[in-house]
Amino acid sequence: MSEIASNRARRRAEEHNATRASILSAARRVGARDGARALSLRGVAAEAGYAPAALYGYFRNKDELLLALAAEDLAAVSRAMREAAGNAGGKGRLGAATAAALALLGETETIAAAPSALSSGDAPDAARLFNGRLIAALKTLSDATSNPADSREAQGDVVLIASALIGLAVLSRTGRLSALGFTQDEILARLEAQFSH
Repeated sequence: MSEIASNRARRRAEEHNATRASILSAARRVGARDGARALSLRGVAAEAGYAPAALYGYFRNKDELLLALAAEDLAAVSRAMREAAGNAGGKGRLGAATAAALALLGETETIAAAPSALSSGDAPDAARLFNGRLIAALKTLSDATSNPADSREAQGDVVLIASALIGLAVLSRTGRLSALGFTQDEILARLEAQFSH
């Protein structure tokens, strides 16, 4: 391939990635305003300033778009947990990681909306990306427990912690946690006491 053709291909790839990022950014704004479950390709296209048909070159359908957003959010959760656990060190690693995850989970509903997109089966590539990011987040959570997930029991503990975090985010977001007389910090401390080794 000539250098000119190579430069053109590189520019096209950069433009494609920039447009995709712009669409995801517009989708995030629409999701924040209207809710992730209310995302539509038409609404995202309008927000991004594109014709609706233009989005199909980047996302085949709403489910693929939603899963791309959720995968980005899972990556952000993993980074935040890894950083928080690294800064905490010692016994407080799990508490710091779970607090960081909960802060991000409370700000987004894409991860909670992802199951409907996953069950549709209409976005297999996006589902694979989401699953990969989910596994990375669970691995980060496992590392924060200081207990290697090398057994089925230890892996189950990590899934329990992740499930508790998602449930806690839902309860907090809807105000039901405080209605039950609990605080996030209280529940996170119990998770740390139960699962940190």
